[in-house]
Amino acid sequence: MTDKSLHADIEWRDDGQPLSRAFDDIYFSSVSGLEETRYVFLQQNALPSRWTELGAGEKFTIGETGFGTGLNFLAAWALWQQAAPAKAQLHFISVEKFPLHSQDLERALALWPELQPLAEQLIARYPPLLAPGVHRLHFGPVSLTLVIGEASEAFQSLRLEDDSRDRLVDAWFLDGFAPAKNPAMWTPELFENIAALSRPGATFATFTCAGLVKRGLKDAGFVLKKVPGFGRKREMLRGSWSGLSPHKSLRHPGICQKDRSIAAMGGWPPRRS
Repeated sequence: MTDKSLHADIEWRDDGQPLSRAFDDIYFSSVSGLEETRYVFLQQNALPSRWTELGAGEKFTIGETGFGTGLNFLAAWALWQQAAPAKAQLHFISVEKFPLHSQDLERALALWPELQPLAEQLIARYPPLLAPGVHRLHFGPVSLTLVIGEASEAFQSLRLEDDSRDRLVDAWFLDGFAPAKNPAMWTPELFENIAALSRPGATFATFTCAGLVKRGLKDAGFVLKKVPGFGRKREMLRGSWSGLSPHKSLRHPGICQKDRSIAAMGGWPPRRS
């Protein structure tokens, strides 16, 4: 990938899985990418139980670092169809610096036949030009805000000067390439912007236990817990935002969704207030 490239440079392995040439890292577990997503992000954020408790018309917001192949989005959408009330709404916000071309996205998602009905809808609405900025895709009660750009700057662009409108996110999927491969993404500014967009009690889950991630989350006001990782990974992190403001303010006017999401308060798993 050159500095001028706006798209992911993919190498297809013999097992059919995509590898990022720029970061020399895989997009998902070679054991089972879908099962990894379900365990790391859906289960560790306690989404099945939280979504069954939603009322009709309520909204739940997920924030994600690294859209990648869209696997996390599709897995969340599939679970939403199973667990959430019919009239509830899911808003999925994801950032991606180097988006996949549509043909690479389609090839990657073909690995999971059970997700194909949803994958076909995503591919049909996937932005054709993938220009930097905000792209909004709607799928009935599920909406996707895909922000093309560097993660910290992308989240900062979504912030307003009003905490009542900034704090929308109920759960975070902290994905992306491993910190050792992509340290430029996992910055203090990223964690501060994540905290600024979190509701008090918002949860997070991430596959990594790297020291810079733990320090960044703690400094931004998150409470951390180590739990067993997926597959060959010994440990991963999950936790919640304490509600305490970060040490630094990075407020910046920008684009923000006006609708409010449902807060996740209390202990683990979070209870609705």
